Formats: sequence, structure tokens, C-alpha cells
Amino acid sequence: MLRFINIHTHHFSGEHTEPRAFGIHPWDAEKVDISTLDECGLFAQEEAIGEIGLDFACEVDREQQKRLFCRQLEIAQRLGKPVVLHCVKAFEPTLNLLSRYSLKAVIFHGFIGSKEQAEAALKRGYYLSFGHRTRHSPKSIEALRAVPLNRIFVETDESDQTIVEMYEEIAALKGVTTDELLAATNENYKTIFEREQI
Repeated sequence: MLRFINIHTHHFSGEHTEPRAFGIHPWDAEKVDISTLDECGLFAQEEAIGEIGLDFACEVDREQQKRLFCRQLEIAQRLGKPVVLHCVKAFEPTLNLLSRYSLKAVIFHGFIGSKEQAEAALKRGYYLSFGHRTRHSPKSIEALRAVPLNRIFVETDESDQTIVEMYEEIAALKGVTTDELLAATNENYKTIFEREQI
């Protein structure tokens, strides 16, 4: 039976497939001692590592963000965990750092980049997740339409919309049926997490 995959949410419902993730957000990069990050603790217990990444729109020191990001990518590589990325105004630096690691899977959450950025991520085999911000940007809608179904996810993030409503919206923007999008995200989820839905 197909289930709605909500790849990134701040409001867990328990009604759908909502993979659990743990990671230190770039906004908190100056608040943690990177040398003490415990890869045998919370990182190992969760299904994915995230959301992690770079945010060059915030005032947090960029070099500290990069150090934290790299440390968490090292942990993800060692543990064989997929990563869920936060990337704001830092697309090229993010790609450059990702290239240093062999990761199980990379998911750009809340993707609002351009078609060209989407294509650059797709060439590396990465996944893109779309949510409530997609509809506000013509360039992001163009990117969504360029992403093949075997590289796409849907999310609610911090939105109050339900995941069902989000699937309907993203499917309409992409020009596919909700059932087609649902089938694709189920296959993508199985590919990454290597297990059937429960």
C-alpha cells in the first residue's frame, strides 16, 4: 500500500511516513563544540542526518558553518546515513563540500533554486524536495517541472498544510497526477532507506 512520504516536517503526525532525522542546523553552528559531536548517540539512532548545511543569509560565521557541515558529512558517510540539507544562498559552496564525501543519499529540503541549480544537483544523483515555498517562485516551479519523478520528494516543513494537500499542490504544479507523484516518492523512499513501508 502506498503511503504519503513527508521527507521533512516539523509537525509529525504519525499518520504518514515521516523519517526521523537528527542534525545540527547551520544557525546553531556557533553554539556547539564540533569536536564533541557524538556520532554513536543521536546520529546513529535516527534514519537520516539533517537538517544540516549552509545558510549564507544568516549572520552565523560561514567558516564555522562549513566546519560543522563537514563534520556531520563525515559522520553521515561513516554511518551510511542519508543527509537532509538546508541550503540558503550557498548552493555552489554546498556542492563543493558534498563532493568530498561518499554519501548514501543527499536530499535538498525545501528546494527553491533555479532549474540550472536543480540540474547540477541531479547530475550528482541528488534528490530535491519541494514544499509550500515552491509556489511562490516561478524559477522554483520551473525547476520542479525539470526534476524527474525518480529524484523528487514532497515535504510540509514548518507549514500547517497537510502532506496530502502538499502532494496535490506539487503534483498540479508539476503537471502529473497525485497518484503518480505518490508512487514515485514511495519508490524513491525505498531506494534510499532500503525498506518497505510499514
